Amino acid sequence: MSTSPTLDRAVVEQIVRQLVLGGATKSPAAETAPAASGKVPELIVSISARHCHLSDADVETLFGPGAKLTPEKDLYQDGFYAAAETVMIVGPRRRMLPNVRVLGPTRPYSQVELAFTDSISLGIDAPVRHSGNIKGTPGCVLVGPKGVVELQEGVIRAARHVHMNNKDAERYGVKNGDFMKLRIESPQCTVVFEDLLVRADATSKLEVHIDTDEGNACFLDGATKVELQPQAHDCKCKH
Repeated sequence: MSTSPTLDRAVVEQIVRQLVLGGATKSPAAETAPAASGKVPELIVSISARHCHLSDADVETLFGPGAKLTPEKDLYQDGFYAAAETVMIVGPRRRMLPNVRVLGPTRPYSQVELAFTDSISLGIDAPVRHSGNIKGTPGCVLVGPKGVVELQEGVIRAARHVHMNNKDAERYGVKNGDFMKLRIESPQCTVVFEDLLVRADATSKLEVHIDTDEGNACFLDGATKVELQPQAHDCKCKH
């Protein structure tokens, strides 16, 4: 059973005093690696690095009254961006990850998305969930230059998924909520990822999201071919 980490106020205040955001990296929150898929449009597979989504209220707590996210780099999906702002994520026993990128726009609730190795580093047993499904997940502490937010829940390992528009879905013979599999060929290895949730709507671009651990495991940077296929069975995982 997952429990939310707790930190006493003195520890939190010490972390805030020690926080330095001047060394924030400028690398994007997601890297794209296009490869030929034999289909139109071209299939994009993106590695989604650790990041967080914030509510308007939490943005003001972390960055000051009236603060808004500052778009720094557009993401592949229209309307989404990596913000200039970063936060420190603090887990149990004072383990922390500094300079974690915030993605915009804001959401009704805050959510942290990690890879498995990130969650191990923080000492948080983060479950694999689809974005937005955070009920009963562990929490953490977010530290910004102006304040601290203690999340009671919201830390997940984002389940792999594929964005597409309705025309793409028709072409692949799937619909929103179905599952697909992704085959990635590279000189070192060939990997097949199953249980990619289909997120189909009227406007999304064709794009697969996997996390950094998955991207490294399949050597995505060296991929020579990627192929997306319908999955014959439903996902058995509790996402």
